[in-house]
Amino acid sequence: MSDFTIYHNPRCSKSRQTLALLEEHGVQANIVEYLKNPPSATTLLALSKALAIPLADMLRTKEDEYKALGLKTFSGSDQELAELVAQHPKLLERPIVVSEDRQHARIGRPPESVLELL
Repeated sequence: MSDFTIYHNPRCSKSRQTLALLEEHGVQANIVEYLKNPPSATTLLALSKALAIPLADMLRTKEDEYKALGLKTFSGSDQELAELVAQHPKLLERPIVVSEDRQHARIGRPPESVLELL
């Protein structure tokens, strides 16, 4: 079992670069292809806590779904937002690497930012 999990989109160059960087440092991360296996609302809230940023700051604001759902002016609760993101995982910024033992996470933009977890 790995001490790291990466929420990964294999079609995303930054996600692939981050995964490669982890592997270069000897990390065999548990890979979650979040578009195929979307994280639950509970998991999304835990990721927000591990990242130490609001859930709203974990979103891809240029996605069509972001605009279609009116998220720029969203005024619901974090729980409601997490439920929306769980239904529309494409909204989630990628990749996210989580250090399971320390309960910290980093978004791999730039990919080198995840090295802080090692």
